[in-house]
Amino acid sequence: MMIARRCYVSGRVQGVFFRATTQRRARELGLSGHACNLPDGRVEVLVSGPVDAVRVLVEWLWEGPAGARVTAVECDEVEPLEQEGFRTG
Repeated sequence: MMIARRCYVSGRVQGVFFRATTQRRARELGLSGHACNLPDGRVEVLVSGPVDAVRVLVEWLWEGPAGARVTAVECDEVEPLEQEGFRTG
């Protein structure tokens, strides 16, 4: 079963390789989507794929890379994506 989540990650998440590390983790898990910096300092992560893999990535968002300090992760259920691969923007 395929699912998708749009997550907003808050805290010290820009300038610490959060997007690149998220992309690497998502690709390792075979997920599609993107990670983008937002003007308000958060990172938006849209992820789509098998239930268990999406769950693993969403849980990882609370950790992030070594330099990150995540204070909140807010996720909404969205329709699974048609796109292949995971990109940063």
